Amino acid sequence: MRERDELDVAVKAVRELEAGIRDNVELIELGEAEGDAEIIKDAENALIELKQEARRRQIETLLSGEVDANDCYVEIHSGAGGTESQDWANMLLRMYTRWAERRKMKVEVLEMHDGEEAGIKSATILVKGHNAYGWLKTESGVHRLVRISPYDSAARRHTSFSSCWVYPVVDDSIDIEIRESDLKVDTYRASGAGGQHVNTTDSAIRITHVPSGIIVACQQERSQHKNRATAMAMLKSRLYEAELQKREEAANAQAASKTDIGWGHQIRSYVLQPYQMVKDLRTGVESGQPSLVLDGDLDEFMEAALAQRVGVATDVTSD
Repeated sequence: MRERDELDVAVKAVRELEAGIRDNVELIELGEAEGDAEIIKDAENALIELKQEARRRQIETLLSGEVDANDCYVEIHSGAGGTESQDWANMLLRMYTRWAERRKMKVEVLEMHDGEEAGIKSATILVKGHNAYGWLKTESGVHRLVRISPYDSAARRHTSFSSCWVYPVVDDSIDIEIRESDLKVDTYRASGAGGQHVNTTDSAIRITHVPSGIIVACQQERSQHKNRATAMAMLKSRLYEAELQKREEAANAQAASKTDIGWGHQIRSYVLQPYQMVKDLRTGVESGQPSLVLDGDLDEFMEAALAQRVGVATDVTSD
């Protein structure tokens, strides 16, 4: 049924584009026949919008991976640098939350550790929406921020690093064997807001998968059993994503070596001082409006990275 719905949406989109082009071409012909410049201008503007919509739909056709349509987990970790990096990690968390809201996706906070003075040390969110993983998977990597520090009394320029890791939610149709003997399970007291029960009982769960070294944690629920179930689902998704990564690296070893698109590598720089610019180091896409990017305007960067990932040329540019 999900596959049928996706095909139905795709076919409907093509038909709407065809009808829009046909109707606006007829309006232009009508405007020329009647000498009405306003009709012609309106129809031409509508065609420009249709062109942009067609391009967006073209990019969406690249989201054909086996789990691209799935929901996804987004993990954010601050790097070395204390308060600076923790504040930057919090800015990234807000950026991805705003991006998801723009696309009418739902966001659930599964785990969060606050910084000592400001920001966060780490956070895990669940993004629910069509093609959530397909779009966000290109955001995995290290993000670099350059700015005048609001925490430095001397107003010096600081460089901060935080990492983002994205992996898909996998359903029960994908069989992943996890042996209990490979797991190390720790319980701890949840931090932050959450009520008396959450903060006074060891309801939070941290699971370490010893063979791979993957660690997942959840403190969203009051029940330890529910947090464990969520953490196990996260672990299953992480292991599946790791397998996808191995497949992709094997299939694209030559391209990856040329473009240095390695998981965990620095992928984007956000410069707020002495000038303002956001630059993707993989695709070369730039924006001179970092405030908009940090408010969730990420589509151009995602589209370019996605097109490059599947070897499709793109002419994405930003003002």
